[in-house]
Parts: sequence; structure tokens; C-alpha cells
Amino acid sequence: MEMDVTTELYPRERLAQVQKATAESGLGALFLTPGPDLRYVTGYNALPLERLTCLVVPAAGDPFLVVPRLELPAAQESPAGGLGVELVPWDETDDPYALVAKRLPQGVNSVGLADRMWAMMVLRFRAALPAAEQVLAGKVLRGLRMRKSAAEVAALREAGAAIDRVHQRVPGFLRPSRTEREVGRDIADAIIAEGHETVDFVIVGSGPNGANPHAELSDRVIQPGEPVVVDIGGTMPSGYCSDSTRNYCIGTPPGDYLTYYRVLREAQQASCDAVKPGVTPEAVDAAGRDVIAAAGYGEYFIHRTGHGIGLETHEEPYIVSGNTEPLEPGMAFSIEPGIYPGEHGARIEDIAVCTEDGCERMNLTDRDVVVVG
Repeated sequence: MEMDVTTELYPRERLAQVQKATAESGLGALFLTPGPDLRYVTGYNALPLERLTCLVVPAAGDPFLVVPRLELPAAQESPAGGLGVELVPWDETDDPYALVAKRLPQGVNSVGLADRMWAMMVLRFRAALPAAEQVLAGKVLRGLRMRKSAAEVAALREAGAAIDRVHQRVPGFLRPSRTEREVGRDIADAIIAEGHETVDFVIVGSGPNGANPHAELSDRVIQPGEPVVVDIGGTMPSGYCSDSTRNYCIGTPPGDYLTYYRVLREAQQASCDAVKPGVTPEAVDAAGRDVIAAAGYGEYFIHRTGHGIGLETHEEPYIVSGNTEPLEPGMAFSIEPGIYPGEHGARIEDIAVCTEDGCERMNLTDRDVVVVG
């Protein structure tokens, strides 16, 4: 069933919550330009243009959305148009930065800028408001964005099911004599066919390329007997992202690969089992990392266990040593330990959501090595 993104994912009360958080942070206003922060607050997936689009959320006073006049119809038709926020169009000969500065309440001496704001816009705002300290808006929004609502969890569940369907199609794309790039093109087409709006990334790491966690698609020909790491993700029409890694082998897997793959399965399960409210991200990281280290593969696990996910593929919370902020229900993140000895490698990745009493996985496909052919 298609979700009503206006009323469920982007509720009207969110803007009030953001304004309250802005006041509590001590900032005078937030400036949100096109990107995940603006979409989170208003549902408006505005085009990122050199012309300024900016939602201004003062700590006190009425928010307003500055838009280029030629983008006004799109803003009016977006969920932002139904929030009761004043839309302020500007013309080609206007200075929209001066317009924002003029409309701000008096006494604003600090502003939070969208984390993904372009540098050219940051500098233009600095020139327009020379006395205002600039900080990242993320410090205001992080607490809200990390704790997903029921509608957001449903959107992530929908994204997880869509990327699972793509993984179920992958064995049909993998065969000897095909290149990683050829397989990657088929997977990208399948990501769209299975309901995503955009393809965010496709990793097809065969043989030694599987030992590179961020391997780029290449013209390397996949060989019989080689393990293949497939890490894929996209963005759904809701704006929420998918991300899942599974492992395949062309024929019988090598014995040494199966030995460390069993360790990896145990480690990924251990990290998932560790998830519950009050547990720290670093404890979730340690649960799987300790299993890998005890088996003698610790030096081959070279990245954090996971990253948050939502309107961005990578966002807070990060599942890594040193992150001691306790997990809470609604926090969503990947759990993706990996072992990369060099000749080949493997990673198992699920998106997980912390629930009231544990962990719900958004990805349900088989986590064992899928033998092809």
C-alpha cells in the first residue's frame, strides 16, 4: 500500500518540534537548504540549485520558506505547501541572502546551517549576516532524525523488502565470463524495477576486489570458484534508503573462505543480538568484533560495524567504538561486520531498528553464501 508521505512521514507537528529544538539549543534560527534536512522537516524534496531555496526556522517567530519564483509552483505542490508556512518568492535580480537577513527577528546572533549546504551559500550567508555565528544544524536535528517514527520504520521496512527482492535476482546475473560492470548494470536496473526511485550504489566485488569494502565496478571478469561481495542500495519514493550486502560464489567456495565466513555469520548474529535500548553502539560493535578477533581475524575487520540510515544512507548513530550514546527505540542502523584477508573477502549487512525489547531486521534474505551454478 502506498504511504501518504505528507501526513505520516512528514507530519505537520514536526516543524513545531524543530522550532522548539532550535530554541532549546540556544540558536537564533535554522537555515535549511535542499537536502535531507529540508526534506525531513517539510517533505519538500527541492532541487539543489545555485538559486537559493531556504527554509528559515527562527527560535521565535514564524518560519518562512524562501524560493526562486520559478520554483514556487513546485514548493506549493509539495508537502511544504500544506504546512501553513509563508512562501517567499524572489526574482532573478533580487539578493535572496539579504532578503533572509532582513526578515530575521532582531537579535539573532547565531544560526544553524543545513549540514549539506553548499559552501557558496554558507559564504553568502556569512556576508549577509557578519555578526551571526554559524554552526551545523545537525546538532539541533540529530536527536529528532535518529529516533524514527513508526511511519519512518515502515518506510525502512518497505525499502528493505525492495532491496531483498533485488538480492533474490542477483544469482541470475552472476556467471563466469561476465564482468563486474555488466553484472552491476543488471543490478542497477533491478533496483529501479523493484521499486526504488534512484540507485545510490552498486558494489560487485569479485575475488580480490571483495577484499576492498568500497570496491568500484570494474571490467574484471568473474572467474569460476570466486566469491563475490554484492553491496547495493537505493532511495525509495518515500525518500528513505535501503542498504544490504550478501555474498555469492561461482561454484564451490574455497575452503579457507568458508572457514572465516562461518566466523562472520556468528559475529553478525552476535551484534544483532546485542541490540536493545540502553546498550551503547560501541557495545554492539564490540559484540561482533570480539568474535572475529577471538578467531584470529581481527586485523581483517577494518571498518566500523555500522551506520545510521534514513533519508541518508549514512547518518547517525554510528555503530563504532567510542560512541557511548545509549540506543533508543526507533534508532535505525546497519550491522555489517566484514573480514577481508586479501585474496577474497566477505561482509554481511542488514539494516536493524532498535525496538522496545531488542532488534528488528529490515533485511530477511538468506545470510549464508549463495552458490551460483
